[in-house]
Amino acid sequence: MRTRRAATAGKLTVVLATLVLVVAGCGGPSPQAWAASVCQALSPWRAEINKLTSSTQQQMTAQTTPAQAKENLVRLFAGAEQASETARRKVEEAGVPDTDHGDEISAGFRASLSKVRDAYGRARDTIDRLDTAQAGPFYDGVRAAVDTLNKEYDASALDTSRLNSPELKEAFDEVPECR
Repeated sequence: MRTRRAATAGKLTVVLATLVLVVAGCGGPSPQAWAASVCQALSPWRAEINKLTSSTQQQMTAQTTPAQAKENLVRLFAGAEQASETARRKVEEAGVPDTDHGDEISAGFRASLSKVRDAYGRARDTIDRLDTAQAGPFYDGVRAAVDTLNKEYDASALDTSRLNSPELKEAFDEVPECR
């Protein structure tokens, strides 16, 4: 009697464990919920990047010493790097949308934000290593770093041609967080 109960309990445990794995592994957030989470992550990031871009442009034309410009630009790029990481983490926390190719789509968003984050980090490091003793060479180095940043930023864009999801396109168009 005890052996049959133990066997039944063991089988029940296996069935329950399997159900937990199936439920946990299937279906992430709906396309609408995922799009809303992603837009909530990207909206403050875009605003911060726009603000930092404007500040960087002002810094490039401001009448400051190379040392002041270096300090400001390093801080600005560090802020952009951190904002990009925060957005990447929030997209990761959004999970994987319950749609065809959801894993690829989520991974693509995260990879794009990682590349942007890394580009800002490299720009920050490059400018931080510049010598401020002579303004001309310093600002030439800054321009080169910003040019490289712009190229890397453009190259980091998410290639959506392979990640075509009608459900997500519709969700991004419909949810208020994305407007």
